Amino acid sequence: MTPDLMESMHEVRARHEARLAGQAGESGGDAAFGRLLHAGQPDFTQGVALYLDDITVSFDGFRALNQLSLAINVGELRCIIGPNGAGKTTMMDVITGKTRPDAGKASFGSTIDLLRLRENEIAQIGIGRKFQKPTVYEQLSVFENLELALKADRRARASLFHRLSGEQLDRIGEILTLIHLKGEAQRTAGLLSHGQKQWLEIGMLLMQDPKLLLLDEPVAGMTDEETERTAELFLSLEGRHSLVVVEHDMKFVDQLTEGRKKVTVLHEGSVLAEGRLSEVQANEKVVEVYLGR
Repeated sequence: MTPDLMESMHEVRARHEARLAGQAGESGGDAAFGRLLHAGQPDFTQGVALYLDDITVSFDGFRALNQLSLAINVGELRCIIGPNGAGKTTMMDVITGKTRPDAGKASFGSTIDLLRLRENEIAQIGIGRKFQKPTVYEQLSVFENLELALKADRRARASLFHRLSGEQLDRIGEILTLIHLKGEAQRTAGLLSHGQKQWLEIGMLLMQDPKLLLLDEPVAGMTDEETERTAELFLSLEGRHSLVVVEHDMKFVDQLTEGRKKVTVLHEGSVLAEGRLSEVQANEKVVEVYLGR
């Protein structure tokens, strides 16, 4: 869940664009995910959505990340695996602004320095994060949860007179279908199954049209059928969004990678191996520190 759902979207955007106008410079007519660039927007024309360069994070002398370098391409679906303590969560904390690294660089597209932004500003430029435990508004309906997640002016006066447009209604309907909850639109979110709550939270992120989605163990606690549907959902998002999926379920990773996509293995805060799932599974170091346990 992005941290800015209840904040004034206009105020955040104005502050963000003022801060980054000088950094981004004149973007001209370059396209980014099919849209014209404006000052303060990420530039994806070089094909890279996210770039981490020598990121180091230490906590009381312990290096959670140790010169971590990683690149995620535009529209790519990348699975990140590794043992507990490998640095996966800290990596996502750095990307989303929750943790500031001791050293290194983190870029969103070719124009945005993530290390200069706060958490809510990072959410505003198109990075959405889903934690392992679903966080939805359980007293509201599924529809109301998605409505709340819309990019809109949520100041008290604007909310008082707000009415959904036809385009917004269509968007909510599209997301309901995508997350397999069209028949549950008026159901109270607290009554959904665990898997359905996970889908609803993913839908809330998608309502904000993120360019990059960070998904932390999204199928933990799901049934086999829910896991399969989640894989179908993520594969349908590939290309329209960049996705980074942190996961321990190797069967799910296999479904997502389809035997051809790159998998990254983290260990002790660094990249231990990268390649197709079959390649990293055959890597002796990976087997020793992770798969063999």
